[in-house]
Amino acid sequence: MVTENTTTDAKDFIQIKDLVKTFVSNKGETITALNGVNLEIPKGSFVSLIGPSGCGKTTLLRQIAGLAAPTSGGVFINGKKVTKPGSDRGFAFQQATLYPWLTIRDNISLGLRARHIYKEHAKDVDEFIETVGLKGFEKSYPHELSGGMNQRASLARALVGHPEILLLDEPLGALDAFTRMAMQDEILSLWKKYKTTMIMVTHDVDEALYLSDYIVVMKARPSKVESVIHVDLSYPRVRTQDVFVNYRKQILELLDFAGQVQEPEYYL
Repeated sequence: MVTENTTTDAKDFIQIKDLVKTFVSNKGETITALNGVNLEIPKGSFVSLIGPSGCGKTTLLRQIAGLAAPTSGGVFINGKKVTKPGSDRGFAFQQATLYPWLTIRDNISLGLRARHIYKEHAKDVDEFIETVGLKGFEKSYPHELSGGMNQRASLARALVGHPEILLLDEPLGALDAFTRMAMQDEILSLWKKYKTTMIMVTHDVDEALYLSDYIVVMKARPSKVESVIHVDLSYPRVRTQDVFVNYRKQILELLDFAGQVQEPEYYL
């Protein structure tokens, strides 16, 4: 299970140990984005990071990706400290970030070509195009497709190299509500099919509950892990189910967003 307490010999975990990340602002002030974060994440799990803006969610995701060096502490994958990006980690951003001058197929296969392994993985490209529902659109360009279709292509590009870990930085935040819910089901299907460890940043409590088996609730500066919640619900999940609503209430209370019913000053 995901836990705040780390050990030193769990080779099958993503281990985040005493992770501190600070920045220096334009005014010369030191800003602590992450303040001693400790987590263990098992392989094959779906974990959501949720919390208010500025609590370090994306910073933590970038640390796991190896896109920035920690101030102290570190991230370990299978016992090895992360010092740079690697092919064992895919990254999907909020925007699809496809190259407009490339076809959907060329966008999806771009990483494989850059690593000079396209020929042996050409069938994987075909598989992922079909898996994400883009068969027949391989020769289309991003501007010819909807936002949801472009996001599917972005997910396929991140997964086609078969990374052990997929990092998702609010990948559905730019989509409308109905497309977003449909894409949540797409992500669940990909997770179940390929058994990739997925770690997602989101501001949407319902989204986190619908997708994740663990939710890491983070608090704002000094940024820390407030709680780790195991969502003990089977898939597919029903958003209106009482237990789903109870989990939502628990998370909102942790984030101080549950609100209170105010007694009216006058009665009619």
